[in-house]
Amino acid sequence: MLVRTVRAFALLATGLLAGAFGYGAVNVAYAFRVVPLDVRLTFHTALMQVNGLVMQTLMALAVLSSLILAGMTRAPSRLLAAGAGALAVTSFLVTRFGNVPINGQIKRWAVTTAPADHAAILQRWEAFHFLRTTTAFLAFLLIVLLVVGGDRLKKSGPAG
Repeated sequence: MLVRTVRAFALLATGLLAGAFGYGAVNVAYAFRVVPLDVRLTFHTALMQVNGLVMQTLMALAVLSSLILAGMTRAPSRLLAAGAGALAVTSFLVTRFGNVPINGQIKRWAVTTAPADHAAILQRWEAFHFLRTTTAFLAFLLIVLLVVGGDRLKKSGPAG
């Protein structure tokens, strides 16, 4: 029963993370490209104030639930859950060391001016965003495979 609960929670956490990043990649990134720069900078700054806590929480829940699930199951389910956890950690690392520093620059630009190379920096932010979206989606996919294939992966019952 506990394994099922953790599976469901891992499915929810990784799904929400992939969905949130996916929405940003498809809708928000497009909107950022078509509005004037000053609007983008203002909106981006406001969005990041809210997103910071929400996305960090989702990433932490995705990592923890996947790794707890990995500890509760046996191969091949353990490998799927551990892989999902590693991919969620990758999403966090890309965010922390890729997107967050650029968000800091964007915050400064919103109250001053953007540098001459701002377009390249914004493209780099998008590249990091698409990378973290991909890793979050793959983490979700691995958990889906684990949950859907649960009966076929009978060996993956609780350890011990």
